[in-house]
Amino acid sequence: MIVVFGSLNVDVMIAVDHLPLPGETVLGPGYELTAGGKGANQALAAARAGAAVTMIGCIGTDPLAETALMDLREAGADLGHLTTVAEPTGLAAICVDKGGENHVVVASGANRRTKAAQFPEALLGPGTLLVLQMEVPHGENWALIRRAKAKGARILLNAAPAAPIPHDILSLIDWLIVNENEARQIAAGLDLQTEDARTAAREIARAGETIVIVTLGAAGAAAFSSQHCLSVGALKIKPVDTVGAGDSFVGGFAAATDRGQDLAGALRYASVGGALACLKPGAQPSLPTLVAIEACLADLPEVRSLA
Repeated sequence: MIVVFGSLNVDVMIAVDHLPLPGETVLGPGYELTAGGKGANQALAAARAGAAVTMIGCIGTDPLAETALMDLREAGADLGHLTTVAEPTGLAAICVDKGGENHVVVASGANRRTKAAQFPEALLGPGTLLVLQMEVPHGENWALIRRAKAKGARILLNAAPAAPIPHDILSLIDWLIVNENEARQIAAGLDLQTEDARTAAREIARAGETIVIVTLGAAGAAAFSSQHCLSVGALKIKPVDTVGAGDSFVGGFAAATDRGQDLAGALRYASVGGALACLKPGAQPSLPTLVAIEACLADLPEVRSLA
């Protein structure tokens, strides 16, 4: 069972010719409202990839709350443990240029009220795969990680947006997933080597005795631990919008792991899922199904061991 503790937003998507520079106004032809938030995105990605998923977080009392939940509800995620609070539902403003690159600004809103105390004790145990991100108060993440580890749950943290991770928390995490910039920022916060993302990820893995996976865009991803040093490629695609790629990777990895896939197998599912999410605009509308992922697995080279 996968339980996601994290953010729920509504995304305002605006297509632009180019991303704005500081002080520049850029016009777009229109906008689209879609469900988002890293927590909700990863929960939906895992559900579409075939997993049973429970989502825990906060929404507001405003009309946007229903938009934030629409896709999760359709995918069959358990939403019975969400909390409604007296703040607006989280909102993200996202500009996407012609090359698929993006700028994102998030108004956290109700996500700031997310508490570890919302998490029922009954959902913590050896059969739980807990997935967290960094769009809710960090102290609540750390409190929940300590509780979950004490109950034998497996823990996956996507450290996005990047922020310092206490060393004692790092050692409780089973899988840490980061992109290149996040790997360097977290390594720097731990006074580790940061000359490139792979080195940073390797050093974090050694420091925390955990598995660190760094996503590398078109170059795929790499995983580091005391036992593993693996590399997976990426599908050859022409990206339309990269907004949901990282969350699709995390959700696909969690779903494959929850089904019993080993690290190499889960990396393949995650890599394909991340690439397929780049083929449609928007975060949640782009997240692929298990059928779509499995149809493309044969197009991805086998995972390689790194020196």
